[in-house]
Amino acid sequence: MSVGTSSAPGAQDAGNPPAASRPPGDPAGLGIDPDQLPDGLVVADEQGHVICFNKAAERITALRAQDALGQRLEKALPLEDLEGRRWWQLTDPYGGLAIRVAQPERNLLLPGGREVLVCARYVRTRPTGPLRRLVVTLRDTEARRRTERSHAELIATVAHELRSPLTSVKGFTATLLAKWERFTDDQKRLMLETVDADADRVTRLIAELLDISRIDSGRLEVRRQPVDIGAAVGRHIQAYVAAGQPADRFLLRVQQPLPDLWADPDKIDQVLSNLLENAVRHGEGTVTIDVTATASPREDEDTGTSVTVSDEGPGIPEESMNRVFTRFWRGSKRGGTGLGLYIVKGIVEAHGGTITVGRAPGAGAEFRFTLPVSAPAYLA
Repeated sequence: MSVGTSSAPGAQDAGNPPAASRPPGDPAGLGIDPDQLPDGLVVADEQGHVICFNKAAERITALRAQDALGQRLEKALPLEDLEGRRWWQLTDPYGGLAIRVAQPERNLLLPGGREVLVCARYVRTRPTGPLRRLVVTLRDTEARRRTERSHAELIATVAHELRSPLTSVKGFTATLLAKWERFTDDQKRLMLETVDADADRVTRLIAELLDISRIDSGRLEVRRQPVDIGAAVGRHIQAYVAAGQPADRFLLRVQQPLPDLWADPDKIDQVLSNLLENAVRHGEGTVTIDVTATASPREDEDTGTSVTVSDEGPGIPEESMNRVFTRFWRGSKRGGTGLGLYIVKGIVEAHGGTITVGRAPGAGAEFRFTLPVSAPAYLA
């Protein structure tokens, strides 16, 4: 067991239930078995002796509960701040301010430099009364470090993606301003077209960053309107054909009748654009788009609309399937920011829909997203 087997003196004082009414392994009168908690829990009594040290605390601190139980808190859990000061001496929970009720979460160090997130609650029987329990929770810093690494990677990616077009824009504009008369009209047009294309790249990247920010914070707004999904796919195909793709590379199959779909047309265009671009750029052979009626992903609706985009290329390796919709996934080919499919998933889920990836019948990649009808109540 990683908790004490007997109560500290005075454990049945006010605020603690009789020992017979406590769950097994609950000497501190917590109401549950501390070993069931996901975070580390350390409890000290009114004398500062450790009476609870759960399994999560053992895992996080790499200290044994049997060595900590009964010890003074500052000896059992010798924490230091990032400046090397002893934490319990610095905060003095038992002799310090009687009005203090808690310590906010902060990074502290265990012996050997192991970093943990620590917060504390001071339990008193009355305001400004003596401390009866000191409850300390511990959390590993790995999850926070993963988040910080993700943010750092995002910043590095953005900096890299911005550098190239901005360098081009600056170079061409500086050249034109300095030597305008030396260039022919065709040369000027070529340089200005390059500047325009690079400015579009910067604009797209900024739009992606804004979308990611809204998705991560849950603030992605969906402005629902009637959407003809088949016509929307047709417009994207026409744009590719106009840009030089052969018309017979695309096969659009729309099942009729389709339920009326209410969605954000701009964001649905963004989803379609990304999925079709992936199929054209990374796939091979015919790009097939199937639009069908299907069961709604919402329990309160009967029907929904499903769009499947598949190609005949090499497909996505099985081991990469679960990473396709994460940030910075680019597959085997480089190019792009690797943020597009992450944004696609966020947009689909903001509509209440679902999106999956798999292997197409022709061995290529197959992306399928399903949207609820989401018709307004007055149309029901």
